[in-house]
Amino acid sequence: MSLRFVLDPDLTPRLRAEIVDLWVDVSNAGGAVGFVPPVEADDVRVIADPTFAGIADGPDRLLLGYDGDRLVALLIFSDNRFPLKAHWCVLKRVMVHPDTQGSGHGSTLMAEAARLGRAFGHEALHVTVRGGLGLEKFYARLGYREVGRLPGALRVAPGDDRDEILMWLDLGPA
Repeated sequence: MSLRFVLDPDLTPRLRAEIVDLWVDVSNAGGAVGFVPPVEADDVRVIADPTFAGIADGPDRLLLGYDGDRLVALLIFSDNRFPLKAHWCVLKRVMVHPDTQGSGHGSTLMAEAARLGRAFGHEALHVTVRGGLGLEKFYARLGYREVGRLPGALRVAPGDDRDEILMWLDLGPA
């Protein structure tokens, strides 16, 4: 089934809870969205609440993907908050529910992000990837290229440091 997208939804308490539930499910399935399993809703809310403020109060923007009525995907267009970087933005918290992985939802979500990025006037999109999971291959298939790597920047456990991989998608002139 294809995704139905919603941009900049009203962040009701119910929607916030659905987003936190998705974030918990993705994290506990090993998704690289800011946590290492096991994680609970209270752990995620520590990051989610300021994230929601950046969306509700601006300048960040939220893109949701629904399969029927079920929230299964999301990402955040994070504004750089710096005028010299206003021509591009960072995609954060890119996630697809683990139950739907392999269905093409991730590629569809990223294609919609590129379409919207162009519509917003961005010339490029940037995403960071946790090394060791092969995620850079997924993004490379979508046209992103590795532009940098911070060795051992992410400590997921004692003795388990991972590279943070910087990926870039040129969208062309606005």
